[in-house]
Amino acid sequence: MKVLVLGATGGTGRLIVREAAAKSHSVVALVRSKANVHDLAGAQLVEGDARDESALTRALEGCDAVVSSLGTGISPFRGVTLLSVATRALVAAMGRRDVRRLVCITGMGAGDSRGHGGFLYDRLILPLLLRNVYEDKNRQEDIIRASSLDWVIVRPTVLNDEAARGHIRAVIDLSVPARNQDRFPAHIRGLGSFW
Repeated sequence: MKVLVLGATGGTGRLIVREAAAKSHSVVALVRSKANVHDLAGAQLVEGDARDESALTRALEGCDAVVSSLGTGISPFRGVTLLSVATRALVAAMGRRDVRRLVCITGMGAGDSRGHGGFLYDRLILPLLLRNVYEDKNRQEDIIRASSLDWVIVRPTVLNDEAARGHIRAVIDLSVPARNQDRFPAHIRGLGSFW
């Protein structure tokens, strides 16, 4: 399978590229500047902006699927539009190239997961520090849902560079207590286990 990875230079994106290449997938990474990329072995680098539909169309040539791990920093005082603008351009480019499969990483607190992050996160961190980012994540998810793509939205609670340990819990239905839902082995780091 040939996969385009957006956000490939971030921590999660690098893990996705590494895991996809290790599983013999062909990986394309859209990057802002090839000159600044030194750690994406196994990926074909395409230079461009993730908000630019023509750059995305170019990067999607021959691809079967897209994994978007685009992220943005904390922005408590400025509006954020990167995720929604890039996703709108991506959906259009995927339509142009007839690529149907999308996995998009947003975060716990987006969409119908709002209010499921715990007291500290829901009452302090999200409204004070992440409000603008999550407003854009919500717009991003709305764009994906309104598309005709075959999509999966992944909302991790915490992503870090620590070694995997134990199991992960994939909660599909937020109306069912998490303790009653399935656990899966955390056999690799990051989100590569979704391959």
